[in-house]
Amino acid sequence: MNYRPIILGIVGDSAAGKTTLTRGIAQVLGPENVTVICTDDYHRYDRKQRAEVGITALHPDCNHLDIMQQHLTLLRTGQAILKPIYNHSTGNFDPPEYIKPNKFVIVEGLLGYSTRGARDCYDVKVYLAPPEDLRAKWKVKRDTMKRGYSEEQVLKEMEKREPDSEAFIRPQRKWADVVVTFYPPSNDENSSQLHVRLVLRPTIPHPDFLEIIGQGSPSFQPAVRLGLDRDMGKPVDVLEIDSHATKEQVNELEMILCQDTPYLRDFCSPKGDPDLGKLVGTTGELLQSYPLALTQLLVAYHMIKATNIYQ
Repeated sequence: MNYRPIILGIVGDSAAGKTTLTRGIAQVLGPENVTVICTDDYHRYDRKQRAEVGITALHPDCNHLDIMQQHLTLLRTGQAILKPIYNHSTGNFDPPEYIKPNKFVIVEGLLGYSTRGARDCYDVKVYLAPPEDLRAKWKVKRDTMKRGYSEEQVLKEMEKREPDSEAFIRPQRKWADVVVTFYPPSNDENSSQLHVRLVLRPTIPHPDFLEIIGQGSPSFQPAVRLGLDRDMGKPVDVLEIDSHATKEQVNELEMILCQDTPYLRDFCSPKGDPDLGKLVGTTGELLQSYPLALTQLLVAYHMIKATNIYQ
């Protein structure tokens, strides 16, 4: 029997961590089962044209949102698309790419939730909301190391984009099922190990974390907490995982989470992919983040549940 693709949206401002989160989710689901596309490829203007027009890439008028929505609709029904390709290194467009969706499709970018038609195409919607000072550090590191900009150029561009970030990017938070915020310990803003705060909206059925935490040993409870809060004026559950959570503590929580999902349970075994939760530190070193690993597993759990294949 054929199943339509399960589509995950990951939206956030530039350098919010979308690609890092996507990488681990794809590892859980199996890279051969995942198609990843970027909505930033639907820019209307190249870099030179944007400068001439005086518009930023974050503005809806700078993007072919109608074509993006049409392509998402096609992908949801399992049809192939001819997707544009925007080259972030050159600022120009490369030849379009023929994309045929796999079992899972991850759609990441700036404006993925900007239209009702696009939002209706997702099975799971995630929004990344790191503190702005942390996002600025990430953007400077990425754009100086990978895109050839100076730190001064990056910061100047961020200042120029700020009005559009506030007007068009951050409001998309309200459409997310899960809001992910990685943040440093309050006493160590330069720490490379980050806490994570997960806002769990009742728009999709989340695991019963109250029961899960109750099943676990007392040792991990200080590092993993469930609480109630309000987000954008609405009540939500909040799951917090501290950066000092140990591998054993988080693995215990992972195994409980995986109990009713055979595919995920297999991944949670000791044979699971060792690259889950990996990220690059500020000086280029490879780090292991257990809060990141658990976040990636939780999102993958929701995607697998959406297939109804493994239940």
